[in-house]
Amino acid sequence: MLTRTSPGQSLSDGRNMGEGKVTIFGGSRLGKLLRKPPRLPPRLPPEDGKSNRNLNSESKWIERQQSVKKAFIHAWSGYKKYAMGYDELMPLSHRGVDGLGGLGATILDALDTAMIMGADEVVSEASTWVETQLSNRISQKGQVNLFETTIRVLGGLLSAYHLSSAEATSAPKAAVYLEIAKNLADHLLSAFTSSPTAIPYSDVILHDSSARPAPGGSSSTSEVSTLQLEFNYLSTISGDPKYSVAAMKVLEHMKTLPKVEGLVPIYINPHTGEFSGENIRLGSRGDSYYEYLLKVWLQKRASQDTNVTYLHNMYEEAMKGVRHRLVRKSIPNGLVFVGELPYGANGEFSPKMDHLPGGLGCLPPGISIYFVLSNQHLHCTLALGATKGFTKETAMRDNLLNFEDLENLKLAEDLAKTCFEMYSVTSTGLAPEIAYFHTEEYSEGGLNGGNKSSEYINDIIIKQADRHNLLRPETVESLFVLYRITEDPKYREWGWQIFEAFENFTRVDSGGYTSLDDVTTIPPHRRDKMETFFLGETLKYLYLLFGDSSLIPLDKFVFNTEAHPIPIEGAIKKE
Repeated sequence: MLTRTSPGQSLSDGRNMGEGKVTIFGGSRLGKLLRKPPRLPPRLPPEDGKSNRNLNSESKWIERQQSVKKAFIHAWSGYKKYAMGYDELMPLSHRGVDGLGGLGATILDALDTAMIMGADEVVSEASTWVETQLSNRISQKGQVNLFETTIRVLGGLLSAYHLSSAEATSAPKAAVYLEIAKNLADHLLSAFTSSPTAIPYSDVILHDSSARPAPGGSSSTSEVSTLQLEFNYLSTISGDPKYSVAAMKVLEHMKTLPKVEGLVPIYINPHTGEFSGENIRLGSRGDSYYEYLLKVWLQKRASQDTNVTYLHNMYEEAMKGVRHRLVRKSIPNGLVFVGELPYGANGEFSPKMDHLPGGLGCLPPGISIYFVLSNQHLHCTLALGATKGFTKETAMRDNLLNFEDLENLKLAEDLAKTCFEMYSVTSTGLAPEIAYFHTEEYSEGGLNGGNKSSEYINDIIIKQADRHNLLRPETVESLFVLYRITEDPKYREWGWQIFEAFENFTRVDSGGYTSLDDVTTIPPHRRDKMETFFLGETLKYLYLLFGDSSLIPLDKFVFNTEAHPIPIEGAIKKE
């Protein structure tokens, strides 16, 4: 199935070497990432029509995977040409911008994607910049957000460390990645040590290793609880427990706080250690709290010196709360979606807008419900929580699934269907940042997505202020996880449709891809911004979706919330 072509467009060179051996990816030895050797297509006689169809199907997905790699190289080319060293590319105005503290966030998000794809030239360019420039940036830059810097920059360094440490020729670079990661984390620790409670401050001043709370005083619940995968792994590979101890104190403290069926408000005060307000939602500022409850448990559950059972208990309670309080269906066609409780557990659903990166305001309260793209992390969480990263077939065979697991997996599939329809209901085939849903209590006409042939055009409402697309990865992440778990080819087909829409409407000929202002009109107006997560997440998940499931297997890795793969403790045997 995986054969080598030219060096510039090398495919994953899978070598069936038996249990415990390695697979070569794009010419680079990335260590023992496999549970079993990659499946190779059978050599079957030409007269076997069914077999030929299988071979053609595999060939189709190899070709599509390479299309994603070409898109990644095109995205990088624009960044390299116009914005090298800046956080993000403005692809239409041909310049760079520092919106994330000036640590070259696109480079750190792209590095492990390039390693996984075997894009060796990009790896060389990105790693050279990291080795020669990043340490100086860390010592000289000013204010950065603890969460964003951890998931993008620290996460990128740690993933690059792992992927390169198994390759003899890259071992010196791996050591450099580790040293820079420790340096950065030492600066970031001030967010924990400056706070009077276990809840860290939101921002760090790098050049003097000081920290300060966010304006208003409260930290985002999801931000302070989405640091643990990275700090835990850094402690593991550095041998210094201080990083893990600081980060895990956050979750240990949250265990003691009152909740509503496992659901928590989206703000927490570092001065008091208590939740602030009553707003409960799975969108921004709330989503990855639930994601990391599960993922940190998966990461640490095999550890002999850590009892993290409480994390799985908190996760299970929260998922029951989601099903009981937040899940609804649209009319007339019954799309399953998740709402929010902005006024607390006893309040009504409201259309209050999320303050996502696009800069959104608030609408008058009412009884409508909306679905935010960022809460699509829930689908992956539900699916991973059900099977623990194994395929559904394997989990069923080994009696790993109970009734609740099956309920969660079904909900994950239903929500993924809704997310895909948010793409297909628009004229461009790309989803808006936010969509509302018709319910018995709420309806609003004249705000459809523009695709008159969509079966769900009357279920989904897209308001004028919400029609932008930021090249977000959450839906393709869901498709990737669900394909790996269910092995249902429809998720690959949906992913290909989304990729084609990105190619048709967001590709910039001079290099890079751009966000859009309105996905319901053709041609859409372009916004002039390529988010770092397009290279770090969106294209990475599409590449993995179209590839063999033995590449970064879900029972051996957890992806941090920025799609940087981190090994599960004890899952990958050392040589």
